[in-house]
Amino acid sequence: MNKAKEKIMSIVFLIAALTSIFAVALICLFLIVNGIPAMAKIGLFDFLLGKEWAPSDVPAEYGILPMILGSLYVTAGAVLIGVPIGILSAVFLAFVCPKKLYKKVKPAVDLLAGVPSVVYGFFGMAVLVPITGYSMLTASLLLGIMILPTVIGLAESALRAVPTQYYEGSLALGAGHYKSVFSVVLPAAKSGLLAAVVLGIGRAIGETMAVIMVAGNQARIPHSLFKGVRTLTANIVIEMGYASELHRDALIATGVVLFVFILIINLSFSALKRRSDK
Repeated sequence: MNKAKEKIMSIVFLIAALTSIFAVALICLFLIVNGIPAMAKIGLFDFLLGKEWAPSDVPAEYGILPMILGSLYVTAGAVLIGVPIGILSAVFLAFVCPKKLYKKVKPAVDLLAGVPSVVYGFFGMAVLVPITGYSMLTASLLLGIMILPTVIGLAESALRAVPTQYYEGSLALGAGHYKSVFSVVLPAAKSGLLAAVVLGIGRAIGETMAVIMVAGNQARIPHSLFKGVRTLTANIVIEMGYASELHRDALIATGVVLFVFILIINLSFSALKRRSDK
């Protein structure tokens, strides 16, 4: 009877795994079937390196370089802001924060993860935009705040997973508390910290609604932190509702580029993890 139950459960788990794989494969197939022909029709280099996005012009222009740069710049700004604050906050929660305070701070951090994107967008419009305007800087600041729960949660888990013997051994050799944390525990947790950074990047590059509300949505190459930008995700969401024919296919092709970006990020993380584990 037990063997029969185990066999049934193994089949259930296999079906669940295959379903996940099938879903990813279906998404990839949809993007390839609809996006690649559009790239071929527009011209790969004209599509990726073109500086003009003007679907309504005659002839239409479908260059997404401004959106590619906008996504990269905004994501980089969010990482520069959110990752250091997130990792230092995780160190505070794991090694410095008193237990009574931890019971209040930790739920507050977790609550940030549950706040809808549109609420972050309203916050950005009400608080950040009056100071910095609808700009790349505003979008970076807002995304830096939005990735904090992801970075803090994963980084704290990684730090707590390091065996206490590492920390205690460092203290026994004469190192102080903070020296032990930053010189011993942090390097030992680098795989988990890398995972936190990568997931933070994924959250930032894939965010749409909040960015639309504060970035200015100008389809041009950004030359200043205080100028408006449009990201790849924003470009898709803003125009997909009324796009048709080649315009619609070009937006799907934009999704292909975004998908490739995420794939590159994940593969880079896997390569770094393998190198760090050696």
